[in-house]
Amino acid sequence: MARPSKRETSAARKGDHDDSSRRQRQDDPRHNPDEFDNEDVIKMARQFPIVLRRPLIYGMLIIVVGLLPWAWAVGRGYSWVSYAAWWMLISVIVLAVYWLLSWVGWYFSVFVLTDKRIVVTRQRGFFDRTVSELALNNIQNVTYQVKGMQAAIFHFGDISIATLSGSGGFDIRTVHRPERFARAVIKACGLSESNDSSNSRSSTES
Repeated sequence: MARPSKRETSAARKGDHDDSSRRQRQDDPRHNPDEFDNEDVIKMARQFPIVLRRPLIYGMLIIVVGLLPWAWAVGRGYSWVSYAAWWMLISVIVLAVYWLLSWVGWYFSVFVLTDKRIVVTRQRGFFDRTVSELALNNIQNVTYQVKGMQAAIFHFGDISIATLSGSGGFDIRTVHRPERFARAVIKACGLSESNDSSNSRSSTES
């Protein structure tokens, strides 16, 4: 039996690598063919996890409210300890559902930049999803802001996008490293190139 040549072996390895890369792209939500057909995903971002601090604080309050009656009943030896235990169990279930809803809302709220548009998906709970889109050819200006001590320390901020149609601004809030996403949008739109060309044209005319 003849051994395969080096060229055939390298071609087979390249084919296996392409197949594995294709499977990885299909598993990645950024490469969903139904949502981003004939588009190249340039960048994807989520809100900085600091937005979950409020659910965390409220969850700690739920723990205190659920645990305090049970601890009081056990410490004092009251007869309604069983009711307090049921109250604590209900509080734990409410806490788990509340934290799960908050995590789902954060995880599935994504900002996706493709070579044709910006897609902002905002998830609230399990069954409430809002999707906003903005075509790259409708973008006039992109700015970002890092405001406050927490934002400066943890490197998160807001991005504001002005449109050519004047239909209102397009805001992306509490993004980690907003300058990177803003630069990616500017590069995808070619705004820097258009600004450079306009500046060079004005200097030439002067």
